[in-house]
Amino acid sequence: MAVLPIVAMLMPNWMNPEYLLNWLGDWALWGTLIVVFIECGVLFPILPGDSLLFAVGLFIAQGTIHVPLWLACVLLTIAAFLGNVSGYYIGRFLGTSLFKNPNARILKPKYIEQTHDFFERYGPRALVMARFVPIVRTFITIVAGAGRMDPRKFFLWTGVGAVIWAPGITLLGHALGNVEFIHKNLEAALVLLVLISLIPMVVEYFLAKRRNRNNTGSSGGSAAAKHAAPKHAVPND
Repeated sequence: MAVLPIVAMLMPNWMNPEYLLNWLGDWALWGTLIVVFIECGVLFPILPGDSLLFAVGLFIAQGTIHVPLWLACVLLTIAAFLGNVSGYYIGRFLGTSLFKNPNARILKPKYIEQTHDFFERYGPRALVMARFVPIVRTFITIVAGAGRMDPRKFFLWTGVGAVIWAPGITLLGHALGNVEFIHKNLEAALVLLVLISLIPMVVEYFLAKRRNRNNTGSSGGSAAAKHAAPKHAVPND
């Protein structure tokens, strides 16, 4: 048996877009709107966002979901935008309490400062790039709010990300909806889409490890230089 179908069978039902949409029946699109809203900012990032959007487009192409494609894209964009806005204000109003524990696994206080640096390095486009990375698209909005990112800038760029992400993946699913191979191997295609969406996270993980090693080496050299400096030396202002 192929590897991807095995992975699909191991997924819980609520993570399987095909099962979820069939279970929702006539409420498939509305259920998807709720899932997208929650995943984009309400502190529950482990939901099938990308694959669910793809499946909605595919189901519309096959006539299983009886909603015009343009309307689905508009509603999904609104849900993605409002989800991020809610995440932003959760972080803005609860930021200090969310990031108090330095030993927390996820909501560490240092993430606020790191997010400021992240936005300064990549600019507002960070909000657009994060849309395509599972878990990160939830977390970055909360941290942006806790870090007091300018609301107008946040609304603009998170809106751009929503317009690109939600309709983009839905239209991709719709375009491939009538491809016989995709139709016959839907579960494998959806699992493959999830795995592809995780590639940026894997790449960033290894890049972060590399940066940490480089920073450790640099700090070691700086400490040695400081130790060798004359005791009467005064740091430059």
